[in-house]
Amino acid sequence: MKSKTVLISGASIAGPALAFWLSRYGFEVTIVERAPGIRPGGYAVDFRGTAMQVLDKMGQMPAIREHETRTGKISIVDKNNKLMARMPDGFTSGEMEIMRGDLANVLYDATRNDVSYIFDDTITAISQTGEGVDVTFARTPGKRFDLVFGADGLHSKVRSLAFGDEADYIHHLGLYLAIFTTPNFMNLGMNALYYGSLGKRVGLFGAADGKEARASFYFRSDPFTYDYRDIPAQKELIRTNFADDEWEVPRLLEYMTGAADFYFDSISQIKMPQWYNGRVALLGDSGFCASPMAGMGTSMAVIGAYILAGELKESNGDHTAAFASYDAQMRGFVAKCQGMAEGVDWFIPKTNFKQWLALQIWKILPYTPMKNMMIEMPKKIANSIKVKDY
Repeated sequence: MKSKTVLISGASIAGPALAFWLSRYGFEVTIVERAPGIRPGGYAVDFRGTAMQVLDKMGQMPAIREHETRTGKISIVDKNNKLMARMPDGFTSGEMEIMRGDLANVLYDATRNDVSYIFDDTITAISQTGEGVDVTFARTPGKRFDLVFGADGLHSKVRSLAFGDEADYIHHLGLYLAIFTTPNFMNLGMNALYYGSLGKRVGLFGAADGKEARASFYFRSDPFTYDYRDIPAQKELIRTNFADDEWEVPRLLEYMTGAADFYFDSISQIKMPQWYNGRVALLGDSGFCASPMAGMGTSMAVIGAYILAGELKESNGDHTAAFASYDAQMRGFVAKCQGMAEGVDWFIPKTNFKQWLALQIWKILPYTPMKNMMIEMPKKIANSIKVKDY
């Protein structure tokens, strides 16, 4: 087997999914993760179509089913909690839904005995040679690997080191998002509420069988510079942007103060002409983030991991052939998934007229043929990629 030792940066979804397959194909896999452990929390992620087939091939469906959740009714309310409109049932849940943190733990449990994990560390430099990739870390002694994979998210360190400046690849969609866990103080069960003001939207979704909830804060903005590692500063940014909002926003901002799983970032996409450079390749959000607005990121990560590992197996570790085939197979699917992020203006309008019009559309949507189209379109795209049986 050529290219036997591999390093994967990132222990969320894409990284462990790739490690799962590579370790079973005889590769020696190491994962490095900046966080001190598997990150908890996050929003619900869902699967449809081909991604379900891949999860079944992994044999992880029973473990995922143990944590399966399903978002109930999603209602749009005004500042007095009066019902204004309701999204169609099944609008966001796909064929199967699980909280991101629960899925990450399932994949970690499935790989921890076969993969070397290095937590609380990060790659600081990459140097490619004809013989391999020399990698240095912030804490761990440097080492040479045959291949290196970036599965480290929107702000990928591997991408910046091997492909260049993030600004060359990131496409901002005009929104920022914060998510964190709160008590389910509104007794929503697994239902959800959205409240919106001009250029903003706040959501509260039941989670963990209704035992807790996830709050989401969206706001429109042109791109701005911020430290995506400085969580206190990010929380202050949310407080400032939503200081005058009504509904349950003041209470949610109080819960945000102590939230240990707070997440904040821009809603952006990554678009690249090629996802590999020599012995380095990108996977998941690092290479082709579609943004939460598309709802297909986890499926792309799982499918991409299966194809990338399978092509390496089929080529006996010949990374040049495997990377080119992986890129070719994923390219059209990724383009379709990224296209699903269109429609930001209707989700968070930036004018009073469009805000009024969007509300009228949400009111009638459950009673029109457009409802079925909006539910069926993600299924069609999810089934648009076929995978080999490696």
